[in-house]
Amino acid sequence: MEDWALRAMARWPNVPALFGWLSLDRRGRWRIRGELISRPQITDTFDRNYAADEHGRWYFQNGPQRGYVQLETAPLVLRAEAETLRTHNGLAVASPTAAWLDEDGGLWLATEHGPAALSDQEAEWLLVHLHGAQGPVEEAELATALALPAGSRTDLWLKWGELALPLHRLTRAEAPQVLGFAAEPQPLPGEKTSERAPD
Repeated sequence: MEDWALRAMARWPNVPALFGWLSLDRRGRWRIRGELISRPQITDTFDRNYAADEHGRWYFQNGPQRGYVQLETAPLVLRAEAETLRTHNGLAVASPTAAWLDEDGGLWLATEHGPAALSDQEAEWLLVHLHGAQGPVEEAELATALALPAGSRTDLWLKWGELALPLHRLTRAEAPQVLGFAAEPQPLPGEKTSERAPD
């Protein structure tokens, strides 16, 4: 969180939160009311001031006001840079603790930065790093893994660098509960909300 945002929060601690305006799509792109934000100055500010509250609701801290974010997939969207996975807001992933495959073959990770999903544009990276019994995953092994019911451990592993994580199955619908985040944040009872962002 940047200093200017922390100072604004300290000066105006009770500004009502904003819901339903901001979203993050499955490729890690910010949107306001469905419209893609393309200006780097704005997206960079969003990236630097993005966090989660104690209820698993992710938000952008806009000065003294929190704008809660609706999530198309996970709170953090991963992109591959050679052998590094990096979140949409620029954080390198070094020590994930668990990994899952959803019904579409999408990868989900519990990372040191929070719940994450690999961008759907990174399928090639995923296939390189999925391993079965004899090495790189075979098509039949992947099909068998994806046919397993949610909650099952597959025979596949995610391997890159020194890391090797067993892959479990989950469905997209249950991912928020399994990974502990709110895909569509809602106000808590008694929480003050606003209809508009501050000027």
